[in-house]
Amino acid sequence: MSAQPIERIVIVGGGTAGWMTAALLAKALGGTARIELVESEEIGTIGVGEATIPQIRHINAFLGLDENEVMRAARATFKLGIQFNDWLRPGHSYIHAFSDIGLPQGGVPFQHYWLRERAQGGTHALWDYSLNAQAAAAGRFARMEQVGGGPLTGVRWAYHFDAGLYAAHLRQVAEHLGVTRREGRIVDVDLRGEDGFIAAVKLADGTRVTGEMFIDCSGFRALLIEGALHAGYDDWRQWLPCDRALAVASARVPPMRPYTQANARPAGWQWRIPLQHRTGNGHVYCSAFISDDQAAATLLANLEGEALGAPRPFRFTAGMRKQVWMRNCVALGLAAGFMEPLESTTIHLVQSGVDRLLKLFPDRAFDAALCAEFNRQTRFEYERIRDFLILHYTASERRDTPFWRHCAAIARPEGLQQKIEVFEASGQIFRDGEELFTEVGWQQIMLGQGVEPRAYHRLADALQPSQFQEFMGSLRALIQRAVADMPEHADFVARHCKAAAAG
Repeated sequence: MSAQPIERIVIVGGGTAGWMTAALLAKALGGTARIELVESEEIGTIGVGEATIPQIRHINAFLGLDENEVMRAARATFKLGIQFNDWLRPGHSYIHAFSDIGLPQGGVPFQHYWLRERAQGGTHALWDYSLNAQAAAAGRFARMEQVGGGPLTGVRWAYHFDAGLYAAHLRQVAEHLGVTRREGRIVDVDLRGEDGFIAAVKLADGTRVTGEMFIDCSGFRALLIEGALHAGYDDWRQWLPCDRALAVASARVPPMRPYTQANARPAGWQWRIPLQHRTGNGHVYCSAFISDDQAAATLLANLEGEALGAPRPFRFTAGMRKQVWMRNCVALGLAAGFMEPLESTTIHLVQSGVDRLLKLFPDRAFDAALCAEFNRQTRFEYERIRDFLILHYTASERRDTPFWRHCAAIARPEGLQQKIEVFEASGQIFRDGEELFTEVGWQQIMLGQGVEPRAYHRLADALQPSQFQEFMGSLRALIQRAVADMPEHADFVARHCKAAAAG
Protein backbone atom coordinates (compact mmCIF):
# COMPACT_ATOMS: atom_id res chain seq x y z
CA MET A 1 0.00 0.00 0.00
CA SER A 2 1.21 3.48 -0.83
CA ALA A 3 2.52 5.51 2.09
CA GLN A 4 1.40 8.70 0.36
CA PRO A 5 -1.86 7.95 -1.45
CA ILE A 6 -3.31 10.63 -3.68
CA GLU A 7 -6.44 11.94 -2.03
CA ARG A 8 -7.40 14.93 -4.19
CA ILE A 9 -7.64 14.94 -8.01
CA VAL A 10 -8.55 18.04 -10.01
CA ILE A 11 -9.80 17.63 -13.58
CA VAL A 12 -9.60 20.80 -15.65
CA GLY A 13 -12.20 20.90 -18.41
CA GLY A 14 -15.48 19.11 -19.02
CA GLY A 15 -16.89 17.86 -22.30
CA THR A 16 -16.56 14.22 -23.27
CA ALA A 17 -12.90 14.00 -22.20
CA GLY A 18 -13.39 15.55 -18.78
CA TRP A 19 -16.57 13.76 -17.78
CA MET A 20 -15.42 10.40 -19.14
CA THR A 21 -12.23 10.74 -17.14
CA ALA A 22 -14.17 11.75 -14.03
CA ALA A 23 -16.62 8.84 -14.27
CA LEU A 24 -13.94 6.21 -14.94
CA LEU A 25 -11.62 7.43 -12.18
CA ALA A 26 -14.47 7.69 -9.68
CA LYS A 27 -15.63 4.17 -10.44
CA ALA A 28 -12.14 2.67 -10.34
CA LEU A 29 -10.92 4.48 -7.23
CA GLY A 30 -14.11 3.76 -5.33
CA GLY A 31 -14.16 6.90 -3.21
CA THR A 32 -10.55 6.68 -2.04
CA ALA A 33 -9.78 10.05 -3.63
CA ARG A 34 -11.81 13.24 -3.89
CA ILE A 35 -12.36 14.19 -7.53
CA GLU A 36 -13.28 17.72 -8.52
CA LEU A 37 -13.94 18.87 -12.08
CA VAL A 38 -13.51 22.53 -12.96
CA GLU A 39 -15.20 23.85 -16.09
CA SER A 40 -16.67 27.10 -17.32
CA GLU A 41 -19.91 27.55 -19.20
CA GLU A 42 -18.25 30.53 -20.88
CA ILE A 43 -15.95 28.17 -22.77
CA GLY A 44 -17.46 25.93 -25.41
CA THR A 45 -16.33 22.44 -26.35
CA ILE A 46 -15.30 21.20 -29.79
CA GLY A 47 -18.05 18.58 -29.74
CA VAL A 48 -17.39 16.98 -33.14
CA GLY A 49 -16.44 13.54 -31.85
CA GLU A 50 -19.67 11.81 -32.79
CA ALA A 51 -18.28 8.52 -34.12
CA THR A 52 -16.55 5.86 -32.05
CA ILE A 53 -14.90 2.45 -32.30
CA PRO A 54 -16.03 -0.77 -30.55
CA GLN A 55 -13.75 -0.35 -27.53
CA ILE A 56 -16.16 2.29 -26.20
CA ARG A 57 -18.52 -0.52 -25.23
CA HIS A 58 -16.06 -1.41 -22.47
CA ILE A 59 -16.87 1.93 -20.83
CA ASN A 60 -20.55 1.03 -20.61
CA ALA A 61 -19.69 -2.35 -19.14
CA PHE A 62 -17.21 -0.96 -16.61
CA LEU A 63 -19.62 1.73 -15.45
CA GLY A 64 -22.49 -0.74 -15.35
CA LEU A 65 -24.56 1.20 -17.87
CA ASP A 66 -27.40 -0.11 -19.98
CA GLU A 67 -26.55 0.32 -23.65
CA ASN A 68 -30.08 1.15 -24.73
CA GLU A 69 -30.35 3.80 -22.02
CA VAL A 70 -27.08 5.41 -23.09
CA MET A 71 -28.16 5.41 -26.72
CA ARG A 72 -31.50 7.02 -25.91
CA ALA A 73 -29.76 9.70 -23.84
CA ALA A 74 -27.22 10.47 -26.58
CA ARG A 75 -29.68 10.00 -29.50
CA ALA A 76 -27.28 7.44 -30.84
CA THR A 77 -27.22 4.99 -33.72
CA PHE A 78 -25.09 1.90 -34.29
CA LYS A 79 -21.87 1.88 -36.25
CA LEU A 80 -20.48 -1.16 -38.08
CA GLY A 81 -17.53 0.54 -39.72
CA ILE A 82 -16.37 3.44 -41.88
CA GLN A 83 -17.09 3.66 -45.60
CA PHE A 84 -14.35 5.39 -47.62
CA ASN A 85 -15.57 6.93 -50.85
CA ASP A 86 -13.29 8.28 -53.61
CA TRP A 87 -10.10 7.72 -51.61
CA LEU A 88 -8.34 5.33 -53.97
CA ARG A 89 -9.76 7.07 -57.02
CA PRO A 90 -12.98 8.94 -57.84
CA GLY A 91 -15.90 6.52 -57.92
CA HIS A 92 -14.18 3.85 -55.80
CA SER A 93 -15.59 2.78 -52.43
CA TYR A 94 -14.65 0.35 -49.67
CA ILE A 95 -15.37 -0.09 -45.98
CA HIS A 96 -13.25 -0.56 -42.87
CA ALA A 97 -15.61 -2.95 -41.10
CA PHE A 98 -15.16 -3.81 -37.43
CA SER A 99 -15.92 -7.55 -37.55
CA ASP A 100 -13.56 -10.40 -38.23
CA ILE A 101 -13.27 -11.47 -41.85
CA GLY A 102 -13.70 -15.15 -42.67
CA LEU A 103 -12.06 -17.83 -40.52
CA PRO A 104 -8.44 -18.87 -40.15
CA GLN A 105 -7.84 -22.44 -41.24
CA GLY A 106 -4.94 -24.67 -40.28
CA GLY A 107 -3.17 -21.78 -38.57
CA VAL A 108 -3.27 -19.69 -41.75
CA PRO A 109 -4.97 -16.26 -41.61
CA PHE A 110 -8.06 -16.06 -43.79
CA GLN A 111 -6.78 -13.45 -46.23
CA HIS A 112 -4.49 -16.08 -47.75
CA TYR A 113 -7.45 -18.28 -48.67
CA TRP A 114 -9.13 -15.28 -50.23
CA LEU A 115 -5.94 -14.47 -52.14
CA ARG A 116 -5.84 -18.08 -53.36
CA GLU A 117 -9.45 -17.79 -54.51
CA ARG A 118 -8.68 -14.59 -56.38
CA ALA A 119 -5.55 -16.06 -57.96
CA GLN A 120 -7.73 -18.87 -59.30
CA GLY A 121 -10.07 -16.40 -60.98
CA GLY A 122 -12.55 -15.79 -58.19
CA THR A 123 -14.37 -12.48 -58.20
CA HIS A 124 -15.58 -12.25 -54.62
CA ALA A 125 -14.31 -9.25 -52.67
CA LEU A 126 -12.65 -9.74 -49.29
CA TRP A 127 -15.66 -7.93 -47.77
CA ASP A 128 -18.00 -10.70 -48.98
CA TYR A 129 -16.59 -12.62 -46.01
CA SER A 130 -17.25 -9.84 -43.47
CA LEU A 131 -20.51 -9.94 -41.52
CA ASN A 132 -20.24 -6.25 -40.63
CA ALA A 133 -19.52 -5.20 -44.20
CA GLN A 134 -22.47 -7.16 -45.58
CA ALA A 135 -24.83 -5.90 -42.87
CA ALA A 136 -23.68 -2.34 -43.51
CA ALA A 137 -24.27 -2.69 -47.26
CA ALA A 138 -27.78 -3.97 -46.55
CA GLY A 139 -28.51 -1.25 -43.99
CA ARG A 140 -29.19 -3.86 -41.30
CA PHE A 141 -28.18 -4.36 -37.67
CA ALA A 142 -28.60 -6.83 -34.83
CA ARG A 143 -26.73 -7.59 -31.66
CA MET A 144 -25.16 -10.89 -32.63
CA GLU A 145 -22.13 -12.22 -30.78
CA GLN A 146 -21.84 -15.36 -32.93
CA VAL A 147 -23.26 -16.60 -36.21
CA GLY A 148 -25.50 -19.55 -35.38
CA GLY A 149 -23.74 -22.12 -33.24
CA GLY A 150 -20.57 -22.23 -35.30
CA PRO A 151 -17.14 -20.64 -34.95
CA LEU A 152 -17.87 -17.57 -37.09
CA THR A 153 -17.80 -14.49 -34.89
CA GLY A 154 -20.71 -12.09 -34.95
CA VAL A 155 -21.24 -8.37 -35.21
CA ARG A 156 -18.84 -5.87 -33.65
CA TRP A 157 -20.31 -2.45 -33.21
CA ALA A 158 -19.68 1.04 -31.94
CA TYR A 159 -21.87 4.15 -31.81
CA HIS A 160 -22.65 7.43 -33.49
CA PHE A 161 -23.85 9.87 -30.86
CA ASP A 162 -24.35 13.51 -29.95
CA ALA A 163 -21.10 14.24 -28.10
CA GLY A 164 -22.67 16.95 -25.94
CA LEU A 165 -25.50 14.67 -24.83
CA TYR A 166 -23.08 11.81 -24.18
CA ALA A 167 -20.92 14.08 -22.01
CA ALA A 168 -24.03 15.18 -20.09
CA HIS A 169 -24.93 11.54 -19.45
CA LEU A 170 -21.41 10.81 -18.21
CA ARG A 171 -21.65 13.85 -15.95
CA GLN A 172 -24.72 12.36 -14.29
CA VAL A 173 -22.86 9.09 -13.80
CA ALA A 174 -19.78 10.82 -12.42
CA GLU A 175 -21.71 13.00 -10.00
CA HIS A 176 -23.62 9.95 -8.78
CA LEU A 177 -20.23 8.39 -8.05
CA GLY A 178 -19.22 11.41 -5.95
CA VAL A 179 -17.45 13.72 -8.40
CA THR A 180 -18.04 17.40 -7.63
CA ARG A 181 -18.23 20.09 -10.29
CA ARG A 182 -16.96 23.63 -9.84
CA GLU A 183 -18.01 26.37 -12.24
CA GLY A 184 -15.20 28.77 -13.02
CA ARG A 185 -12.81 30.09 -15.63
CA ILE A 186 -9.15 29.43 -14.91
CA VAL A 187 -6.98 32.53 -15.14
CA ASP A 188 -3.70 31.30 -13.62
CA VAL A 189 -1.85 28.20 -12.44
CA ASP A 190 0.28 28.12 -9.26
CA LEU A 191 3.44 26.03 -9.39
CA ARG A 192 5.38 24.81 -6.37
CA GLY A 193 8.70 26.57 -6.15
CA GLU A 194 10.72 23.55 -5.06
CA ASP A 195 9.84 21.15 -7.91
CA GLY A 196 7.58 22.93 -10.41
CA PHE A 197 4.61 20.70 -9.64
CA ILE A 198 1.14 22.23 -9.96
CA ALA A 199 -0.14 23.38 -6.57
CA ALA A 200 -3.45 24.96 -7.58
CA VAL A 201 -5.45 26.58 -10.34
CA LYS A 202 -6.85 30.09 -9.84
CA LEU A 203 -10.31 31.02 -11.02
CA ALA A 204 -11.56 34.38 -12.26
CA ASP A 205 -13.50 34.94 -9.03
CA GLY A 206 -10.32 34.55 -6.98
CA THR A 207 -10.95 30.97 -5.83
CA ARG A 208 -7.87 28.79 -5.54
CA VAL A 209 -8.49 25.07 -6.28
CA THR A 210 -5.77 22.86 -4.84
CA GLY A 211 -4.98 19.26 -5.63
CA GLU A 212 -2.31 16.58 -5.65
CA MET A 213 -2.91 15.28 -9.17
CA PHE A 214 -4.19 17.43 -12.04
CA ILE A 215 -5.78 16.05 -15.21
CA ASP A 216 -5.71 18.44 -18.17
CA CYS A 217 -8.86 17.98 -20.26
CA SER A 218 -8.92 21.60 -21.40
CA GLY A 219 -8.84 20.74 -25.11
CA PHE A 220 -6.64 22.54 -27.62
CA ARG A 221 -5.92 25.26 -25.02
CA ALA A 222 -3.91 22.73 -22.96
CA LEU A 223 -3.96 25.14 -20.01
CA LEU A 224 -1.89 22.96 -17.70
CA ILE A 225 0.33 20.66 -19.74
CA GLU A 226 1.41 23.40 -22.16
CA GLY A 227 0.29 26.73 -20.71
CA ALA A 228 1.80 26.10 -17.29
CA LEU A 229 4.31 23.26 -17.75
CA HIS A 230 5.46 23.90 -21.35
CA ALA A 231 5.64 20.21 -22.25
CA GLY A 232 6.28 20.92 -25.95
CA TYR A 233 4.54 19.51 -29.01
CA ASP A 234 5.56 17.21 -31.85
CA ASP A 235 4.12 18.57 -35.10
CA TRP A 236 3.16 15.78 -37.55
CA ARG A 237 1.92 17.93 -40.43
CA GLN A 238 4.74 16.58 -42.60
CA TRP A 239 2.71 13.32 -42.70
CA LEU A 240 -0.82 14.54 -41.95
CA PRO A 241 -1.14 17.91 -43.70
CA CYS A 242 -4.79 18.69 -42.90
CA ASP A 243 -4.90 21.51 -40.35
CA ARG A 244 -8.47 22.84 -40.29
CA ALA A 245 -12.02 21.57 -40.04
CA LEU A 246 -15.56 22.85 -40.32
CA ALA A 247 -18.47 21.12 -38.61
CA VAL A 248 -22.19 21.53 -39.20
CA ALA A 249 -25.31 19.58 -38.37
CA SER A 250 -27.94 18.90 -41.01
CA ALA A 251 -31.50 17.66 -40.93
CA ARG A 252 -31.84 13.91 -40.71
CA VAL A 253 -32.86 12.22 -43.92
CA PRO A 254 -33.14 8.48 -44.62
CA PRO A 255 -31.53 6.07 -44.79
CA MET A 256 -30.17 5.72 -41.24
CA ARG A 257 -26.92 4.12 -42.29
CA PRO A 258 -25.21 1.87 -39.71
CA TYR A 259 -21.78 3.23 -40.64
CA THR A 260 -19.81 6.44 -40.89
CA GLN A 261 -18.98 7.87 -44.30
CA ALA A 262 -15.64 9.50 -45.08
CA ASN A 263 -15.81 11.07 -48.52
CA ALA A 264 -12.60 12.34 -50.12
CA ARG A 265 -12.66 15.95 -51.33
CA PRO A 266 -10.21 17.98 -53.48
CA ALA A 267 -8.22 19.22 -50.46
CA GLY A 268 -9.21 16.82 -47.69
CA TRP A 269 -12.27 14.79 -46.78
CA GLN A 270 -15.79 15.08 -45.41
CA TRP A 271 -17.50 13.05 -42.70
CA ARG A 272 -21.17 12.12 -42.52
CA ILE A 273 -22.52 10.62 -39.30
CA PRO A 274 -26.18 9.61 -38.88
CA LEU A 275 -27.78 10.29 -35.49
CA GLN A 276 -31.39 9.75 -34.46
CA HIS A 277 -32.26 13.45 -34.63
CA ARG A 278 -29.80 14.90 -37.12
CA THR A 279 -26.75 14.17 -39.25
CA GLY A 280 -23.28 15.27 -38.19
CA ASN A 281 -21.09 16.61 -41.00
CA GLY A 282 -17.61 18.03 -41.22
CA HIS A 283 -14.93 18.96 -43.71
CA VAL A 284 -11.30 18.29 -42.72
CA TYR A 285 -8.92 20.09 -45.06
CA CYS A 286 -5.48 21.52 -45.65
CA SER A 287 -5.45 25.33 -45.67
CA ALA A 288 -2.47 25.39 -48.03
CA PHE A 289 -4.68 24.05 -50.82
CA ILE A 290 -8.12 25.56 -50.22
CA SER A 291 -9.49 28.73 -48.63
CA ASP A 292 -11.83 28.64 -45.65
CA ASP A 293 -14.66 30.00 -47.80
CA GLN A 294 -14.10 27.36 -50.46
CA ALA A 295 -13.97 24.66 -47.78
CA ALA A 296 -17.28 25.86 -46.33
CA ALA A 297 -18.86 25.90 -49.77
CA THR A 298 -17.65 22.35 -50.42
CA LEU A 299 -19.10 21.17 -47.11
CA LEU A 300 -22.48 22.82 -47.61
CA ALA A 301 -22.77 21.64 -51.20
CA ASN A 302 -22.41 18.02 -50.10
CA LEU A 303 -24.99 17.77 -47.33
CA GLU A 304 -27.88 15.33 -47.64
CA GLY A 305 -30.26 17.49 -45.58
CA GLU A 306 -30.74 21.17 -44.82
CA ALA A 307 -27.95 22.75 -42.76
CA LEU A 308 -29.07 23.47 -39.19
CA GLY A 309 -26.69 26.36 -38.69
CA ALA A 310 -23.48 27.90 -39.95
CA PRO A 311 -20.35 25.72 -40.12
CA ARG A 312 -18.22 25.97 -36.96
CA PRO A 313 -14.49 26.29 -37.69
CA PHE A 314 -11.54 25.02 -35.71
CA ARG A 315 -7.84 24.82 -36.37
CA PHE A 316 -5.48 22.08 -35.29
CA THR A 317 -2.02 20.70 -35.70
CA ALA A 318 -1.77 16.94 -36.01
CA GLY A 319 0.64 15.63 -33.41
CA MET A 320 1.09 15.08 -29.69
CA ARG A 321 2.73 16.52 -26.59
CA LYS A 322 6.36 15.64 -26.10
CA GLN A 323 5.33 14.62 -22.59
CA VAL A 324 1.71 13.73 -21.91
CA TRP A 325 2.39 13.10 -18.22
CA MET A 326 4.64 15.76 -16.73
CA ARG A 327 5.25 16.13 -12.98
CA ASN A 328 1.82 15.82 -11.34
CA CYS A 329 -0.19 16.59 -14.49
CA VAL A 330 -1.59 14.15 -17.02
CA ALA A 331 -3.12 15.44 -20.27
CA LEU A 332 -6.01 13.58 -21.88
CA GLY A 333 -8.05 14.24 -25.00
CA LEU A 334 -7.18 17.19 -27.22
CA ALA A 335 -4.83 18.56 -24.56
CA ALA A 336 -2.62 15.50 -25.13
CA GLY A 337 -2.60 15.65 -28.91
CA PHE A 338 -4.76 15.55 -31.98
CA MET A 339 -5.26 12.80 -34.51
CA GLU A 340 -7.73 13.90 -37.15
CA PRO A 341 -11.03 11.99 -36.84
CA LEU A 342 -10.62 9.88 -39.97
CA GLU A 343 -10.71 6.60 -38.00
CA SER A 344 -12.78 7.87 -35.03
CA THR A 345 -9.98 7.50 -32.47
CA THR A 346 -10.39 10.76 -30.52
CA ILE A 347 -12.66 9.44 -27.77
CA HIS A 348 -10.81 6.13 -27.65
CA LEU A 349 -7.56 7.92 -26.84
CA VAL A 350 -9.22 9.41 -23.76
CA GLN A 351 -10.46 5.98 -22.75
CA SER A 352 -7.09 4.29 -23.25
CA GLY A 353 -5.32 7.15 -21.47
CA VAL A 354 -7.45 6.72 -18.37
CA ASP A 355 -6.90 2.96 -18.46
CA ARG A 356 -3.15 3.49 -18.72
CA LEU A 357 -3.20 5.99 -15.87
CA LEU A 358 -5.05 3.57 -13.60
CA LYS A 359 -2.56 0.80 -14.33
CA LEU A 360 0.35 3.14 -13.51
CA PHE A 361 -1.45 5.14 -10.82
CA PRO A 362 1.15 6.90 -8.64
CA ASP A 363 1.27 8.11 -5.08
CA ARG A 364 2.13 11.68 -4.17
CA ALA A 365 5.82 11.02 -4.89
CA PHE A 366 4.99 10.65 -8.62
CA ASP A 367 7.80 8.19 -9.32
CA ALA A 368 9.56 9.19 -12.53
CA ALA A 369 9.56 5.59 -13.78
CA LEU A 370 5.76 5.54 -13.88
CA CYS A 371 5.65 8.84 -15.73
CA ALA A 372 8.23 7.63 -18.26
CA GLU A 373 6.37 4.37 -18.90
CA PHE A 374 3.06 6.19 -19.35
CA ASN A 375 4.65 8.52 -21.88
CA ARG A 376 6.33 5.63 -23.70
CA GLN A 377 3.09 3.68 -24.06
CA THR A 378 1.13 6.78 -25.04
CA ARG A 379 3.63 7.70 -27.74
CA PHE A 380 3.57 4.18 -29.11
CA GLU A 381 -0.23 4.29 -29.38
CA TYR A 382 -0.32 7.70 -31.02
CA GLU A 383 2.44 6.87 -33.51
CA ARG A 384 0.80 3.62 -34.62
CA ILE A 385 -2.52 5.41 -35.13
CA ARG A 386 -0.67 8.16 -37.00
CA ASP A 387 0.83 5.59 -39.37
CA PHE A 388 -2.58 4.02 -39.98
CA LEU A 389 -3.96 7.42 -40.96
CA ILE A 390 -0.98 8.21 -43.19
CA LEU A 391 -1.66 5.01 -45.16
CA HIS A 392 -5.04 6.37 -46.32
CA TYR A 393 -3.42 9.42 -47.88
CA THR A 394 -0.16 8.14 -49.29
CA ALA A 395 -1.52 4.94 -50.89
CA SER A 396 -4.15 6.81 -52.91
CA GLU A 397 -3.90 6.73 -56.69
CA ARG A 398 -5.40 10.22 -56.90
CA ARG A 399 -3.32 12.85 -58.64
CA ASP A 400 -6.20 15.06 -59.76
CA THR A 401 -5.62 18.00 -57.38
CA PRO A 402 -2.55 19.68 -55.86
CA PHE A 403 -3.50 18.30 -52.43
CA TRP A 404 -3.55 14.69 -53.57
CA ARG A 405 -0.32 15.15 -55.53
CA HIS A 406 1.21 16.51 -52.32
CA CYS A 407 0.00 13.45 -50.39
CA ALA A 408 1.51 11.11 -52.98
CA ALA A 409 4.93 12.67 -52.36
CA ILE A 410 4.86 12.28 -48.56
CA ALA A 411 7.71 10.12 -47.28
CA ARG A 412 6.20 7.46 -45.04
CA PRO A 413 7.60 6.66 -41.59
CA GLU A 414 9.93 3.66 -41.69
CA GLY A 415 7.62 1.36 -39.73
CA LEU A 416 4.67 2.01 -42.03
CA GLN A 417 6.75 1.51 -45.16
CA GLN A 418 8.04 -1.80 -43.83
CA LYS A 419 4.51 -3.00 -43.03
CA ILE A 420 3.41 -2.16 -46.58
CA GLU A 421 6.38 -3.92 -48.15
CA VAL A 422 5.82 -7.10 -46.11
CA PHE A 423 2.15 -7.13 -47.13
CA GLU A 424 3.01 -6.60 -50.79
CA ALA A 425 5.56 -9.41 -50.68
CA SER A 426 3.54 -11.99 -48.77
CA GLY A 427 0.00 -10.88 -47.92
CA GLN A 428 1.01 -10.96 -44.26
CA ILE A 429 0.17 -8.35 -41.64
CA PHE A 430 2.00 -8.38 -38.32
CA ARG A 431 0.43 -6.40 -35.51
CA ASP A 432 3.00 -4.33 -33.68
CA GLY A 433 2.65 -5.13 -29.98
CA GLU A 434 -0.53 -3.69 -28.50
CA GLU A 435 -1.21 -1.22 -31.31
CA LEU A 436 -4.85 -0.24 -31.66
CA PHE A 437 -5.63 -1.47 -35.15
CA THR A 438 -5.74 -5.19 -35.79
CA GLU A 439 -4.44 -7.21 -38.69
CA VAL A 440 -7.95 -7.23 -40.17
CA GLY A 441 -8.12 -3.44 -40.01
CA TRP A 442 -4.76 -3.06 -41.72
CA GLN A 443 -5.79 -5.55 -44.44
CA GLN A 444 -8.90 -3.59 -45.29
CA ILE A 445 -7.14 -0.25 -45.62
CA MET A 446 -4.25 -1.79 -47.56
CA LEU A 447 -6.53 -3.48 -50.06
CA GLY A 448 -9.01 -0.61 -50.13
CA GLN A 449 -6.22 1.79 -50.98
CA GLY A 450 -4.85 -0.44 -53.71
CA VAL A 451 -1.91 -2.07 -51.91
CA GLU A 452 -1.86 -5.54 -53.47
CA PRO A 453 0.04 -8.65 -52.31
CA ARG A 454 2.13 -10.46 -54.89
CA ALA A 455 1.80 -13.83 -53.13
CA TYR A 456 -0.07 -15.73 -50.46
CA HIS A 457 1.01 -18.28 -47.88
CA ARG A 458 1.68 -21.66 -49.46
CA LEU A 459 -0.17 -23.46 -46.65
CA ALA A 460 -3.41 -22.01 -48.05
CA ASP A 461 -3.00 -24.56 -50.86
CA ALA A 462 -3.27 -27.46 -48.39
CA LEU A 463 -7.05 -27.64 -48.79
CA GLN A 464 -8.09 -29.81 -51.70
CA PRO A 465 -10.08 -27.96 -54.41
CA SER A 466 -13.41 -29.43 -53.33
CA GLN A 467 -12.73 -28.69 -49.66
CA PHE A 468 -11.60 -25.20 -50.56
CA GLN A 469 -14.72 -24.39 -52.57
CA GLU A 470 -16.95 -25.75 -49.80
CA PHE A 471 -15.08 -23.76 -47.15
CA MET A 472 -15.34 -20.46 -49.02
CA GLY A 473 -18.89 -20.99 -50.23
CA SER A 474 -20.19 -21.97 -46.80
CA LEU A 475 -18.73 -18.81 -45.25
CA ARG A 476 -20.49 -16.60 -47.78
CA ALA A 477 -23.76 -18.46 -47.31
CA LEU A 478 -23.59 -18.22 -43.49
CA ILE A 479 -23.01 -14.50 -43.66
CA GLN A 480 -25.79 -13.87 -46.15
CA ARG A 481 -28.29 -15.88 -44.09
CA ALA A 482 -27.29 -14.01 -40.94
CA VAL A 483 -27.71 -10.63 -42.65
CA ALA A 484 -31.07 -11.62 -44.10
CA ASP A 485 -32.31 -12.38 -40.59
CA MET A 486 -31.34 -8.92 -39.29
CA PRO A 487 -33.87 -6.08 -39.09
CA GLU A 488 -33.32 -2.75 -40.81
CA HIS A 489 -31.02 -0.54 -38.75
CA ALA A 490 -33.67 2.16 -38.31
CA ASP A 491 -36.22 -0.44 -37.19
CA PHE A 492 -33.80 -1.90 -34.63
CA VAL A 493 -33.09 1.55 -33.18
CA ALA A 494 -36.80 2.41 -33.06
CA ARG A 495 -37.60 -0.85 -31.30
CA HIS A 496 -34.80 -0.89 -28.71
CA CYS A 497 -33.33 2.54 -28.06
CA LYS A 498 -35.32 5.34 -29.68
CA ALA A 499 -34.75 8.71 -28.01
CA ALA A 500 -37.93 10.36 -26.80
CA ALA A 501 -37.13 13.64 -28.58
CA ALA A 502 -35.86 12.06 -31.78
CA GLY A 503 -37.94 12.24 -34.92
